[in-house]
Amino acid sequence: MRIGVPVETWPGELRTSLVPSNAKKLIGSGFEITAESGLGLASGFSDEEYTEAGVSVVADRDEVLSQADLVLRVRQPEARDIETLKSGSVHVSFLDPMNRRDLVDAMAARQVTAVSMEMIPRSTRAQKMDALSSQANLAGYVTVIAAAYHCPKIFPMMMTPSGTIRPARVFVIGAGVAGLQAIATAKRLGARVEAFDTRPVVAEQVRSLGAKFVEIDLGEVGQTEQGYAKALTPEQIELQKAGQAKVIAESDVVITTAQLFGRPAPRIVTAEMVASMQPGSVVVDMAVESGGNVEGSVLNEVVDVGGVKIFGLGNLPSHVSRSASEMYSNNLCNLIEEFWDSEAKAWNMSPDDEIVQAAVITRDGTIVHPMIQNK
Repeated sequence: MRIGVPVETWPGELRTSLVPSNAKKLIGSGFEITAESGLGLASGFSDEEYTEAGVSVVADRDEVLSQADLVLRVRQPEARDIETLKSGSVHVSFLDPMNRRDLVDAMAARQVTAVSMEMIPRSTRAQKMDALSSQANLAGYVTVIAAAYHCPKIFPMMMTPSGTIRPARVFVIGAGVAGLQAIATAKRLGARVEAFDTRPVVAEQVRSLGAKFVEIDLGEVGQTEQGYAKALTPEQIELQKAGQAKVIAESDVVITTAQLFGRPAPRIVTAEMVASMQPGSVVVDMAVESGGNVEGSVLNEVVDVGGVKIFGLGNLPSHVSRSASEMYSNNLCNLIEEFWDSEAKAWNMSPDDEIVQAAVITRDGTIVHPMIQNK
């Protein structure tokens, strides 16, 4: 079975879907791998490293795609790439199928089995394949490093001969995977950290990291079977805004991570809240790519509002592309090995498998995922 790995073409994408160590591992399991020249350069891996691992490195992108039984990539394919894919092949990437029905239809028409990494279930068995979590972990780290760099205050308390410097106050809104990593990173840097989440069940996780959990009574709330926060009612959103307004006004750094799976992010930080912060404060909107949590945030821009910097950084994991590539490549390698029969040298994703049912979007010329069928 041949794996093809093309260079990413998404603007600003520095990650790669397969690192040399995983390529060597897969080749040892019986796969042949062809990669486009320059595959890992942006994330620090040379063509020579891939060649040494046993990968066939070629300059012709069409050759990589057209001869592959299994295509691995980070981002969505371009329309031209879909046309080049072999009929009956498998394509694995972040596909954003809820918002890119055009790509889903094109892959079905091409008789391609499309596996969307966003749709990997959050189950014990699938944990090692959960690319959303692995990348969100790194995104949480990146937000804090960016905020610390641009904040005019140092994060830790310092006692010096000239006086004591109080620690910076960091407020993290949303305590999912990214939020918890942001909390942990800010604490390691010495900040005083507070956090809020609409799911009271995560309060103990917040406290275990040394942060204070901000209590806001929103009434009945909860989370989905996959662990995502359920959407709030308009009335609950207003209660959340009122409860967090005082904390925001007293914070030096605010990091928002609130996202809803398959839907636009909720707007939870208003212009009035930003205006209440001291000049020099920093707000990082991690949800800017899906609509944004912060009024005034702009994708891939830093907006200055009365001296408060609002960061709308997109594609956060790509800022630490080597580590992000290694983690994503591990996720893909684990996915492949889960369904690879090394003795028969065959890859079999049974339609009855729970992971397959959750993550496969198209198969045998049709859209098979019920959530996408009904859109």
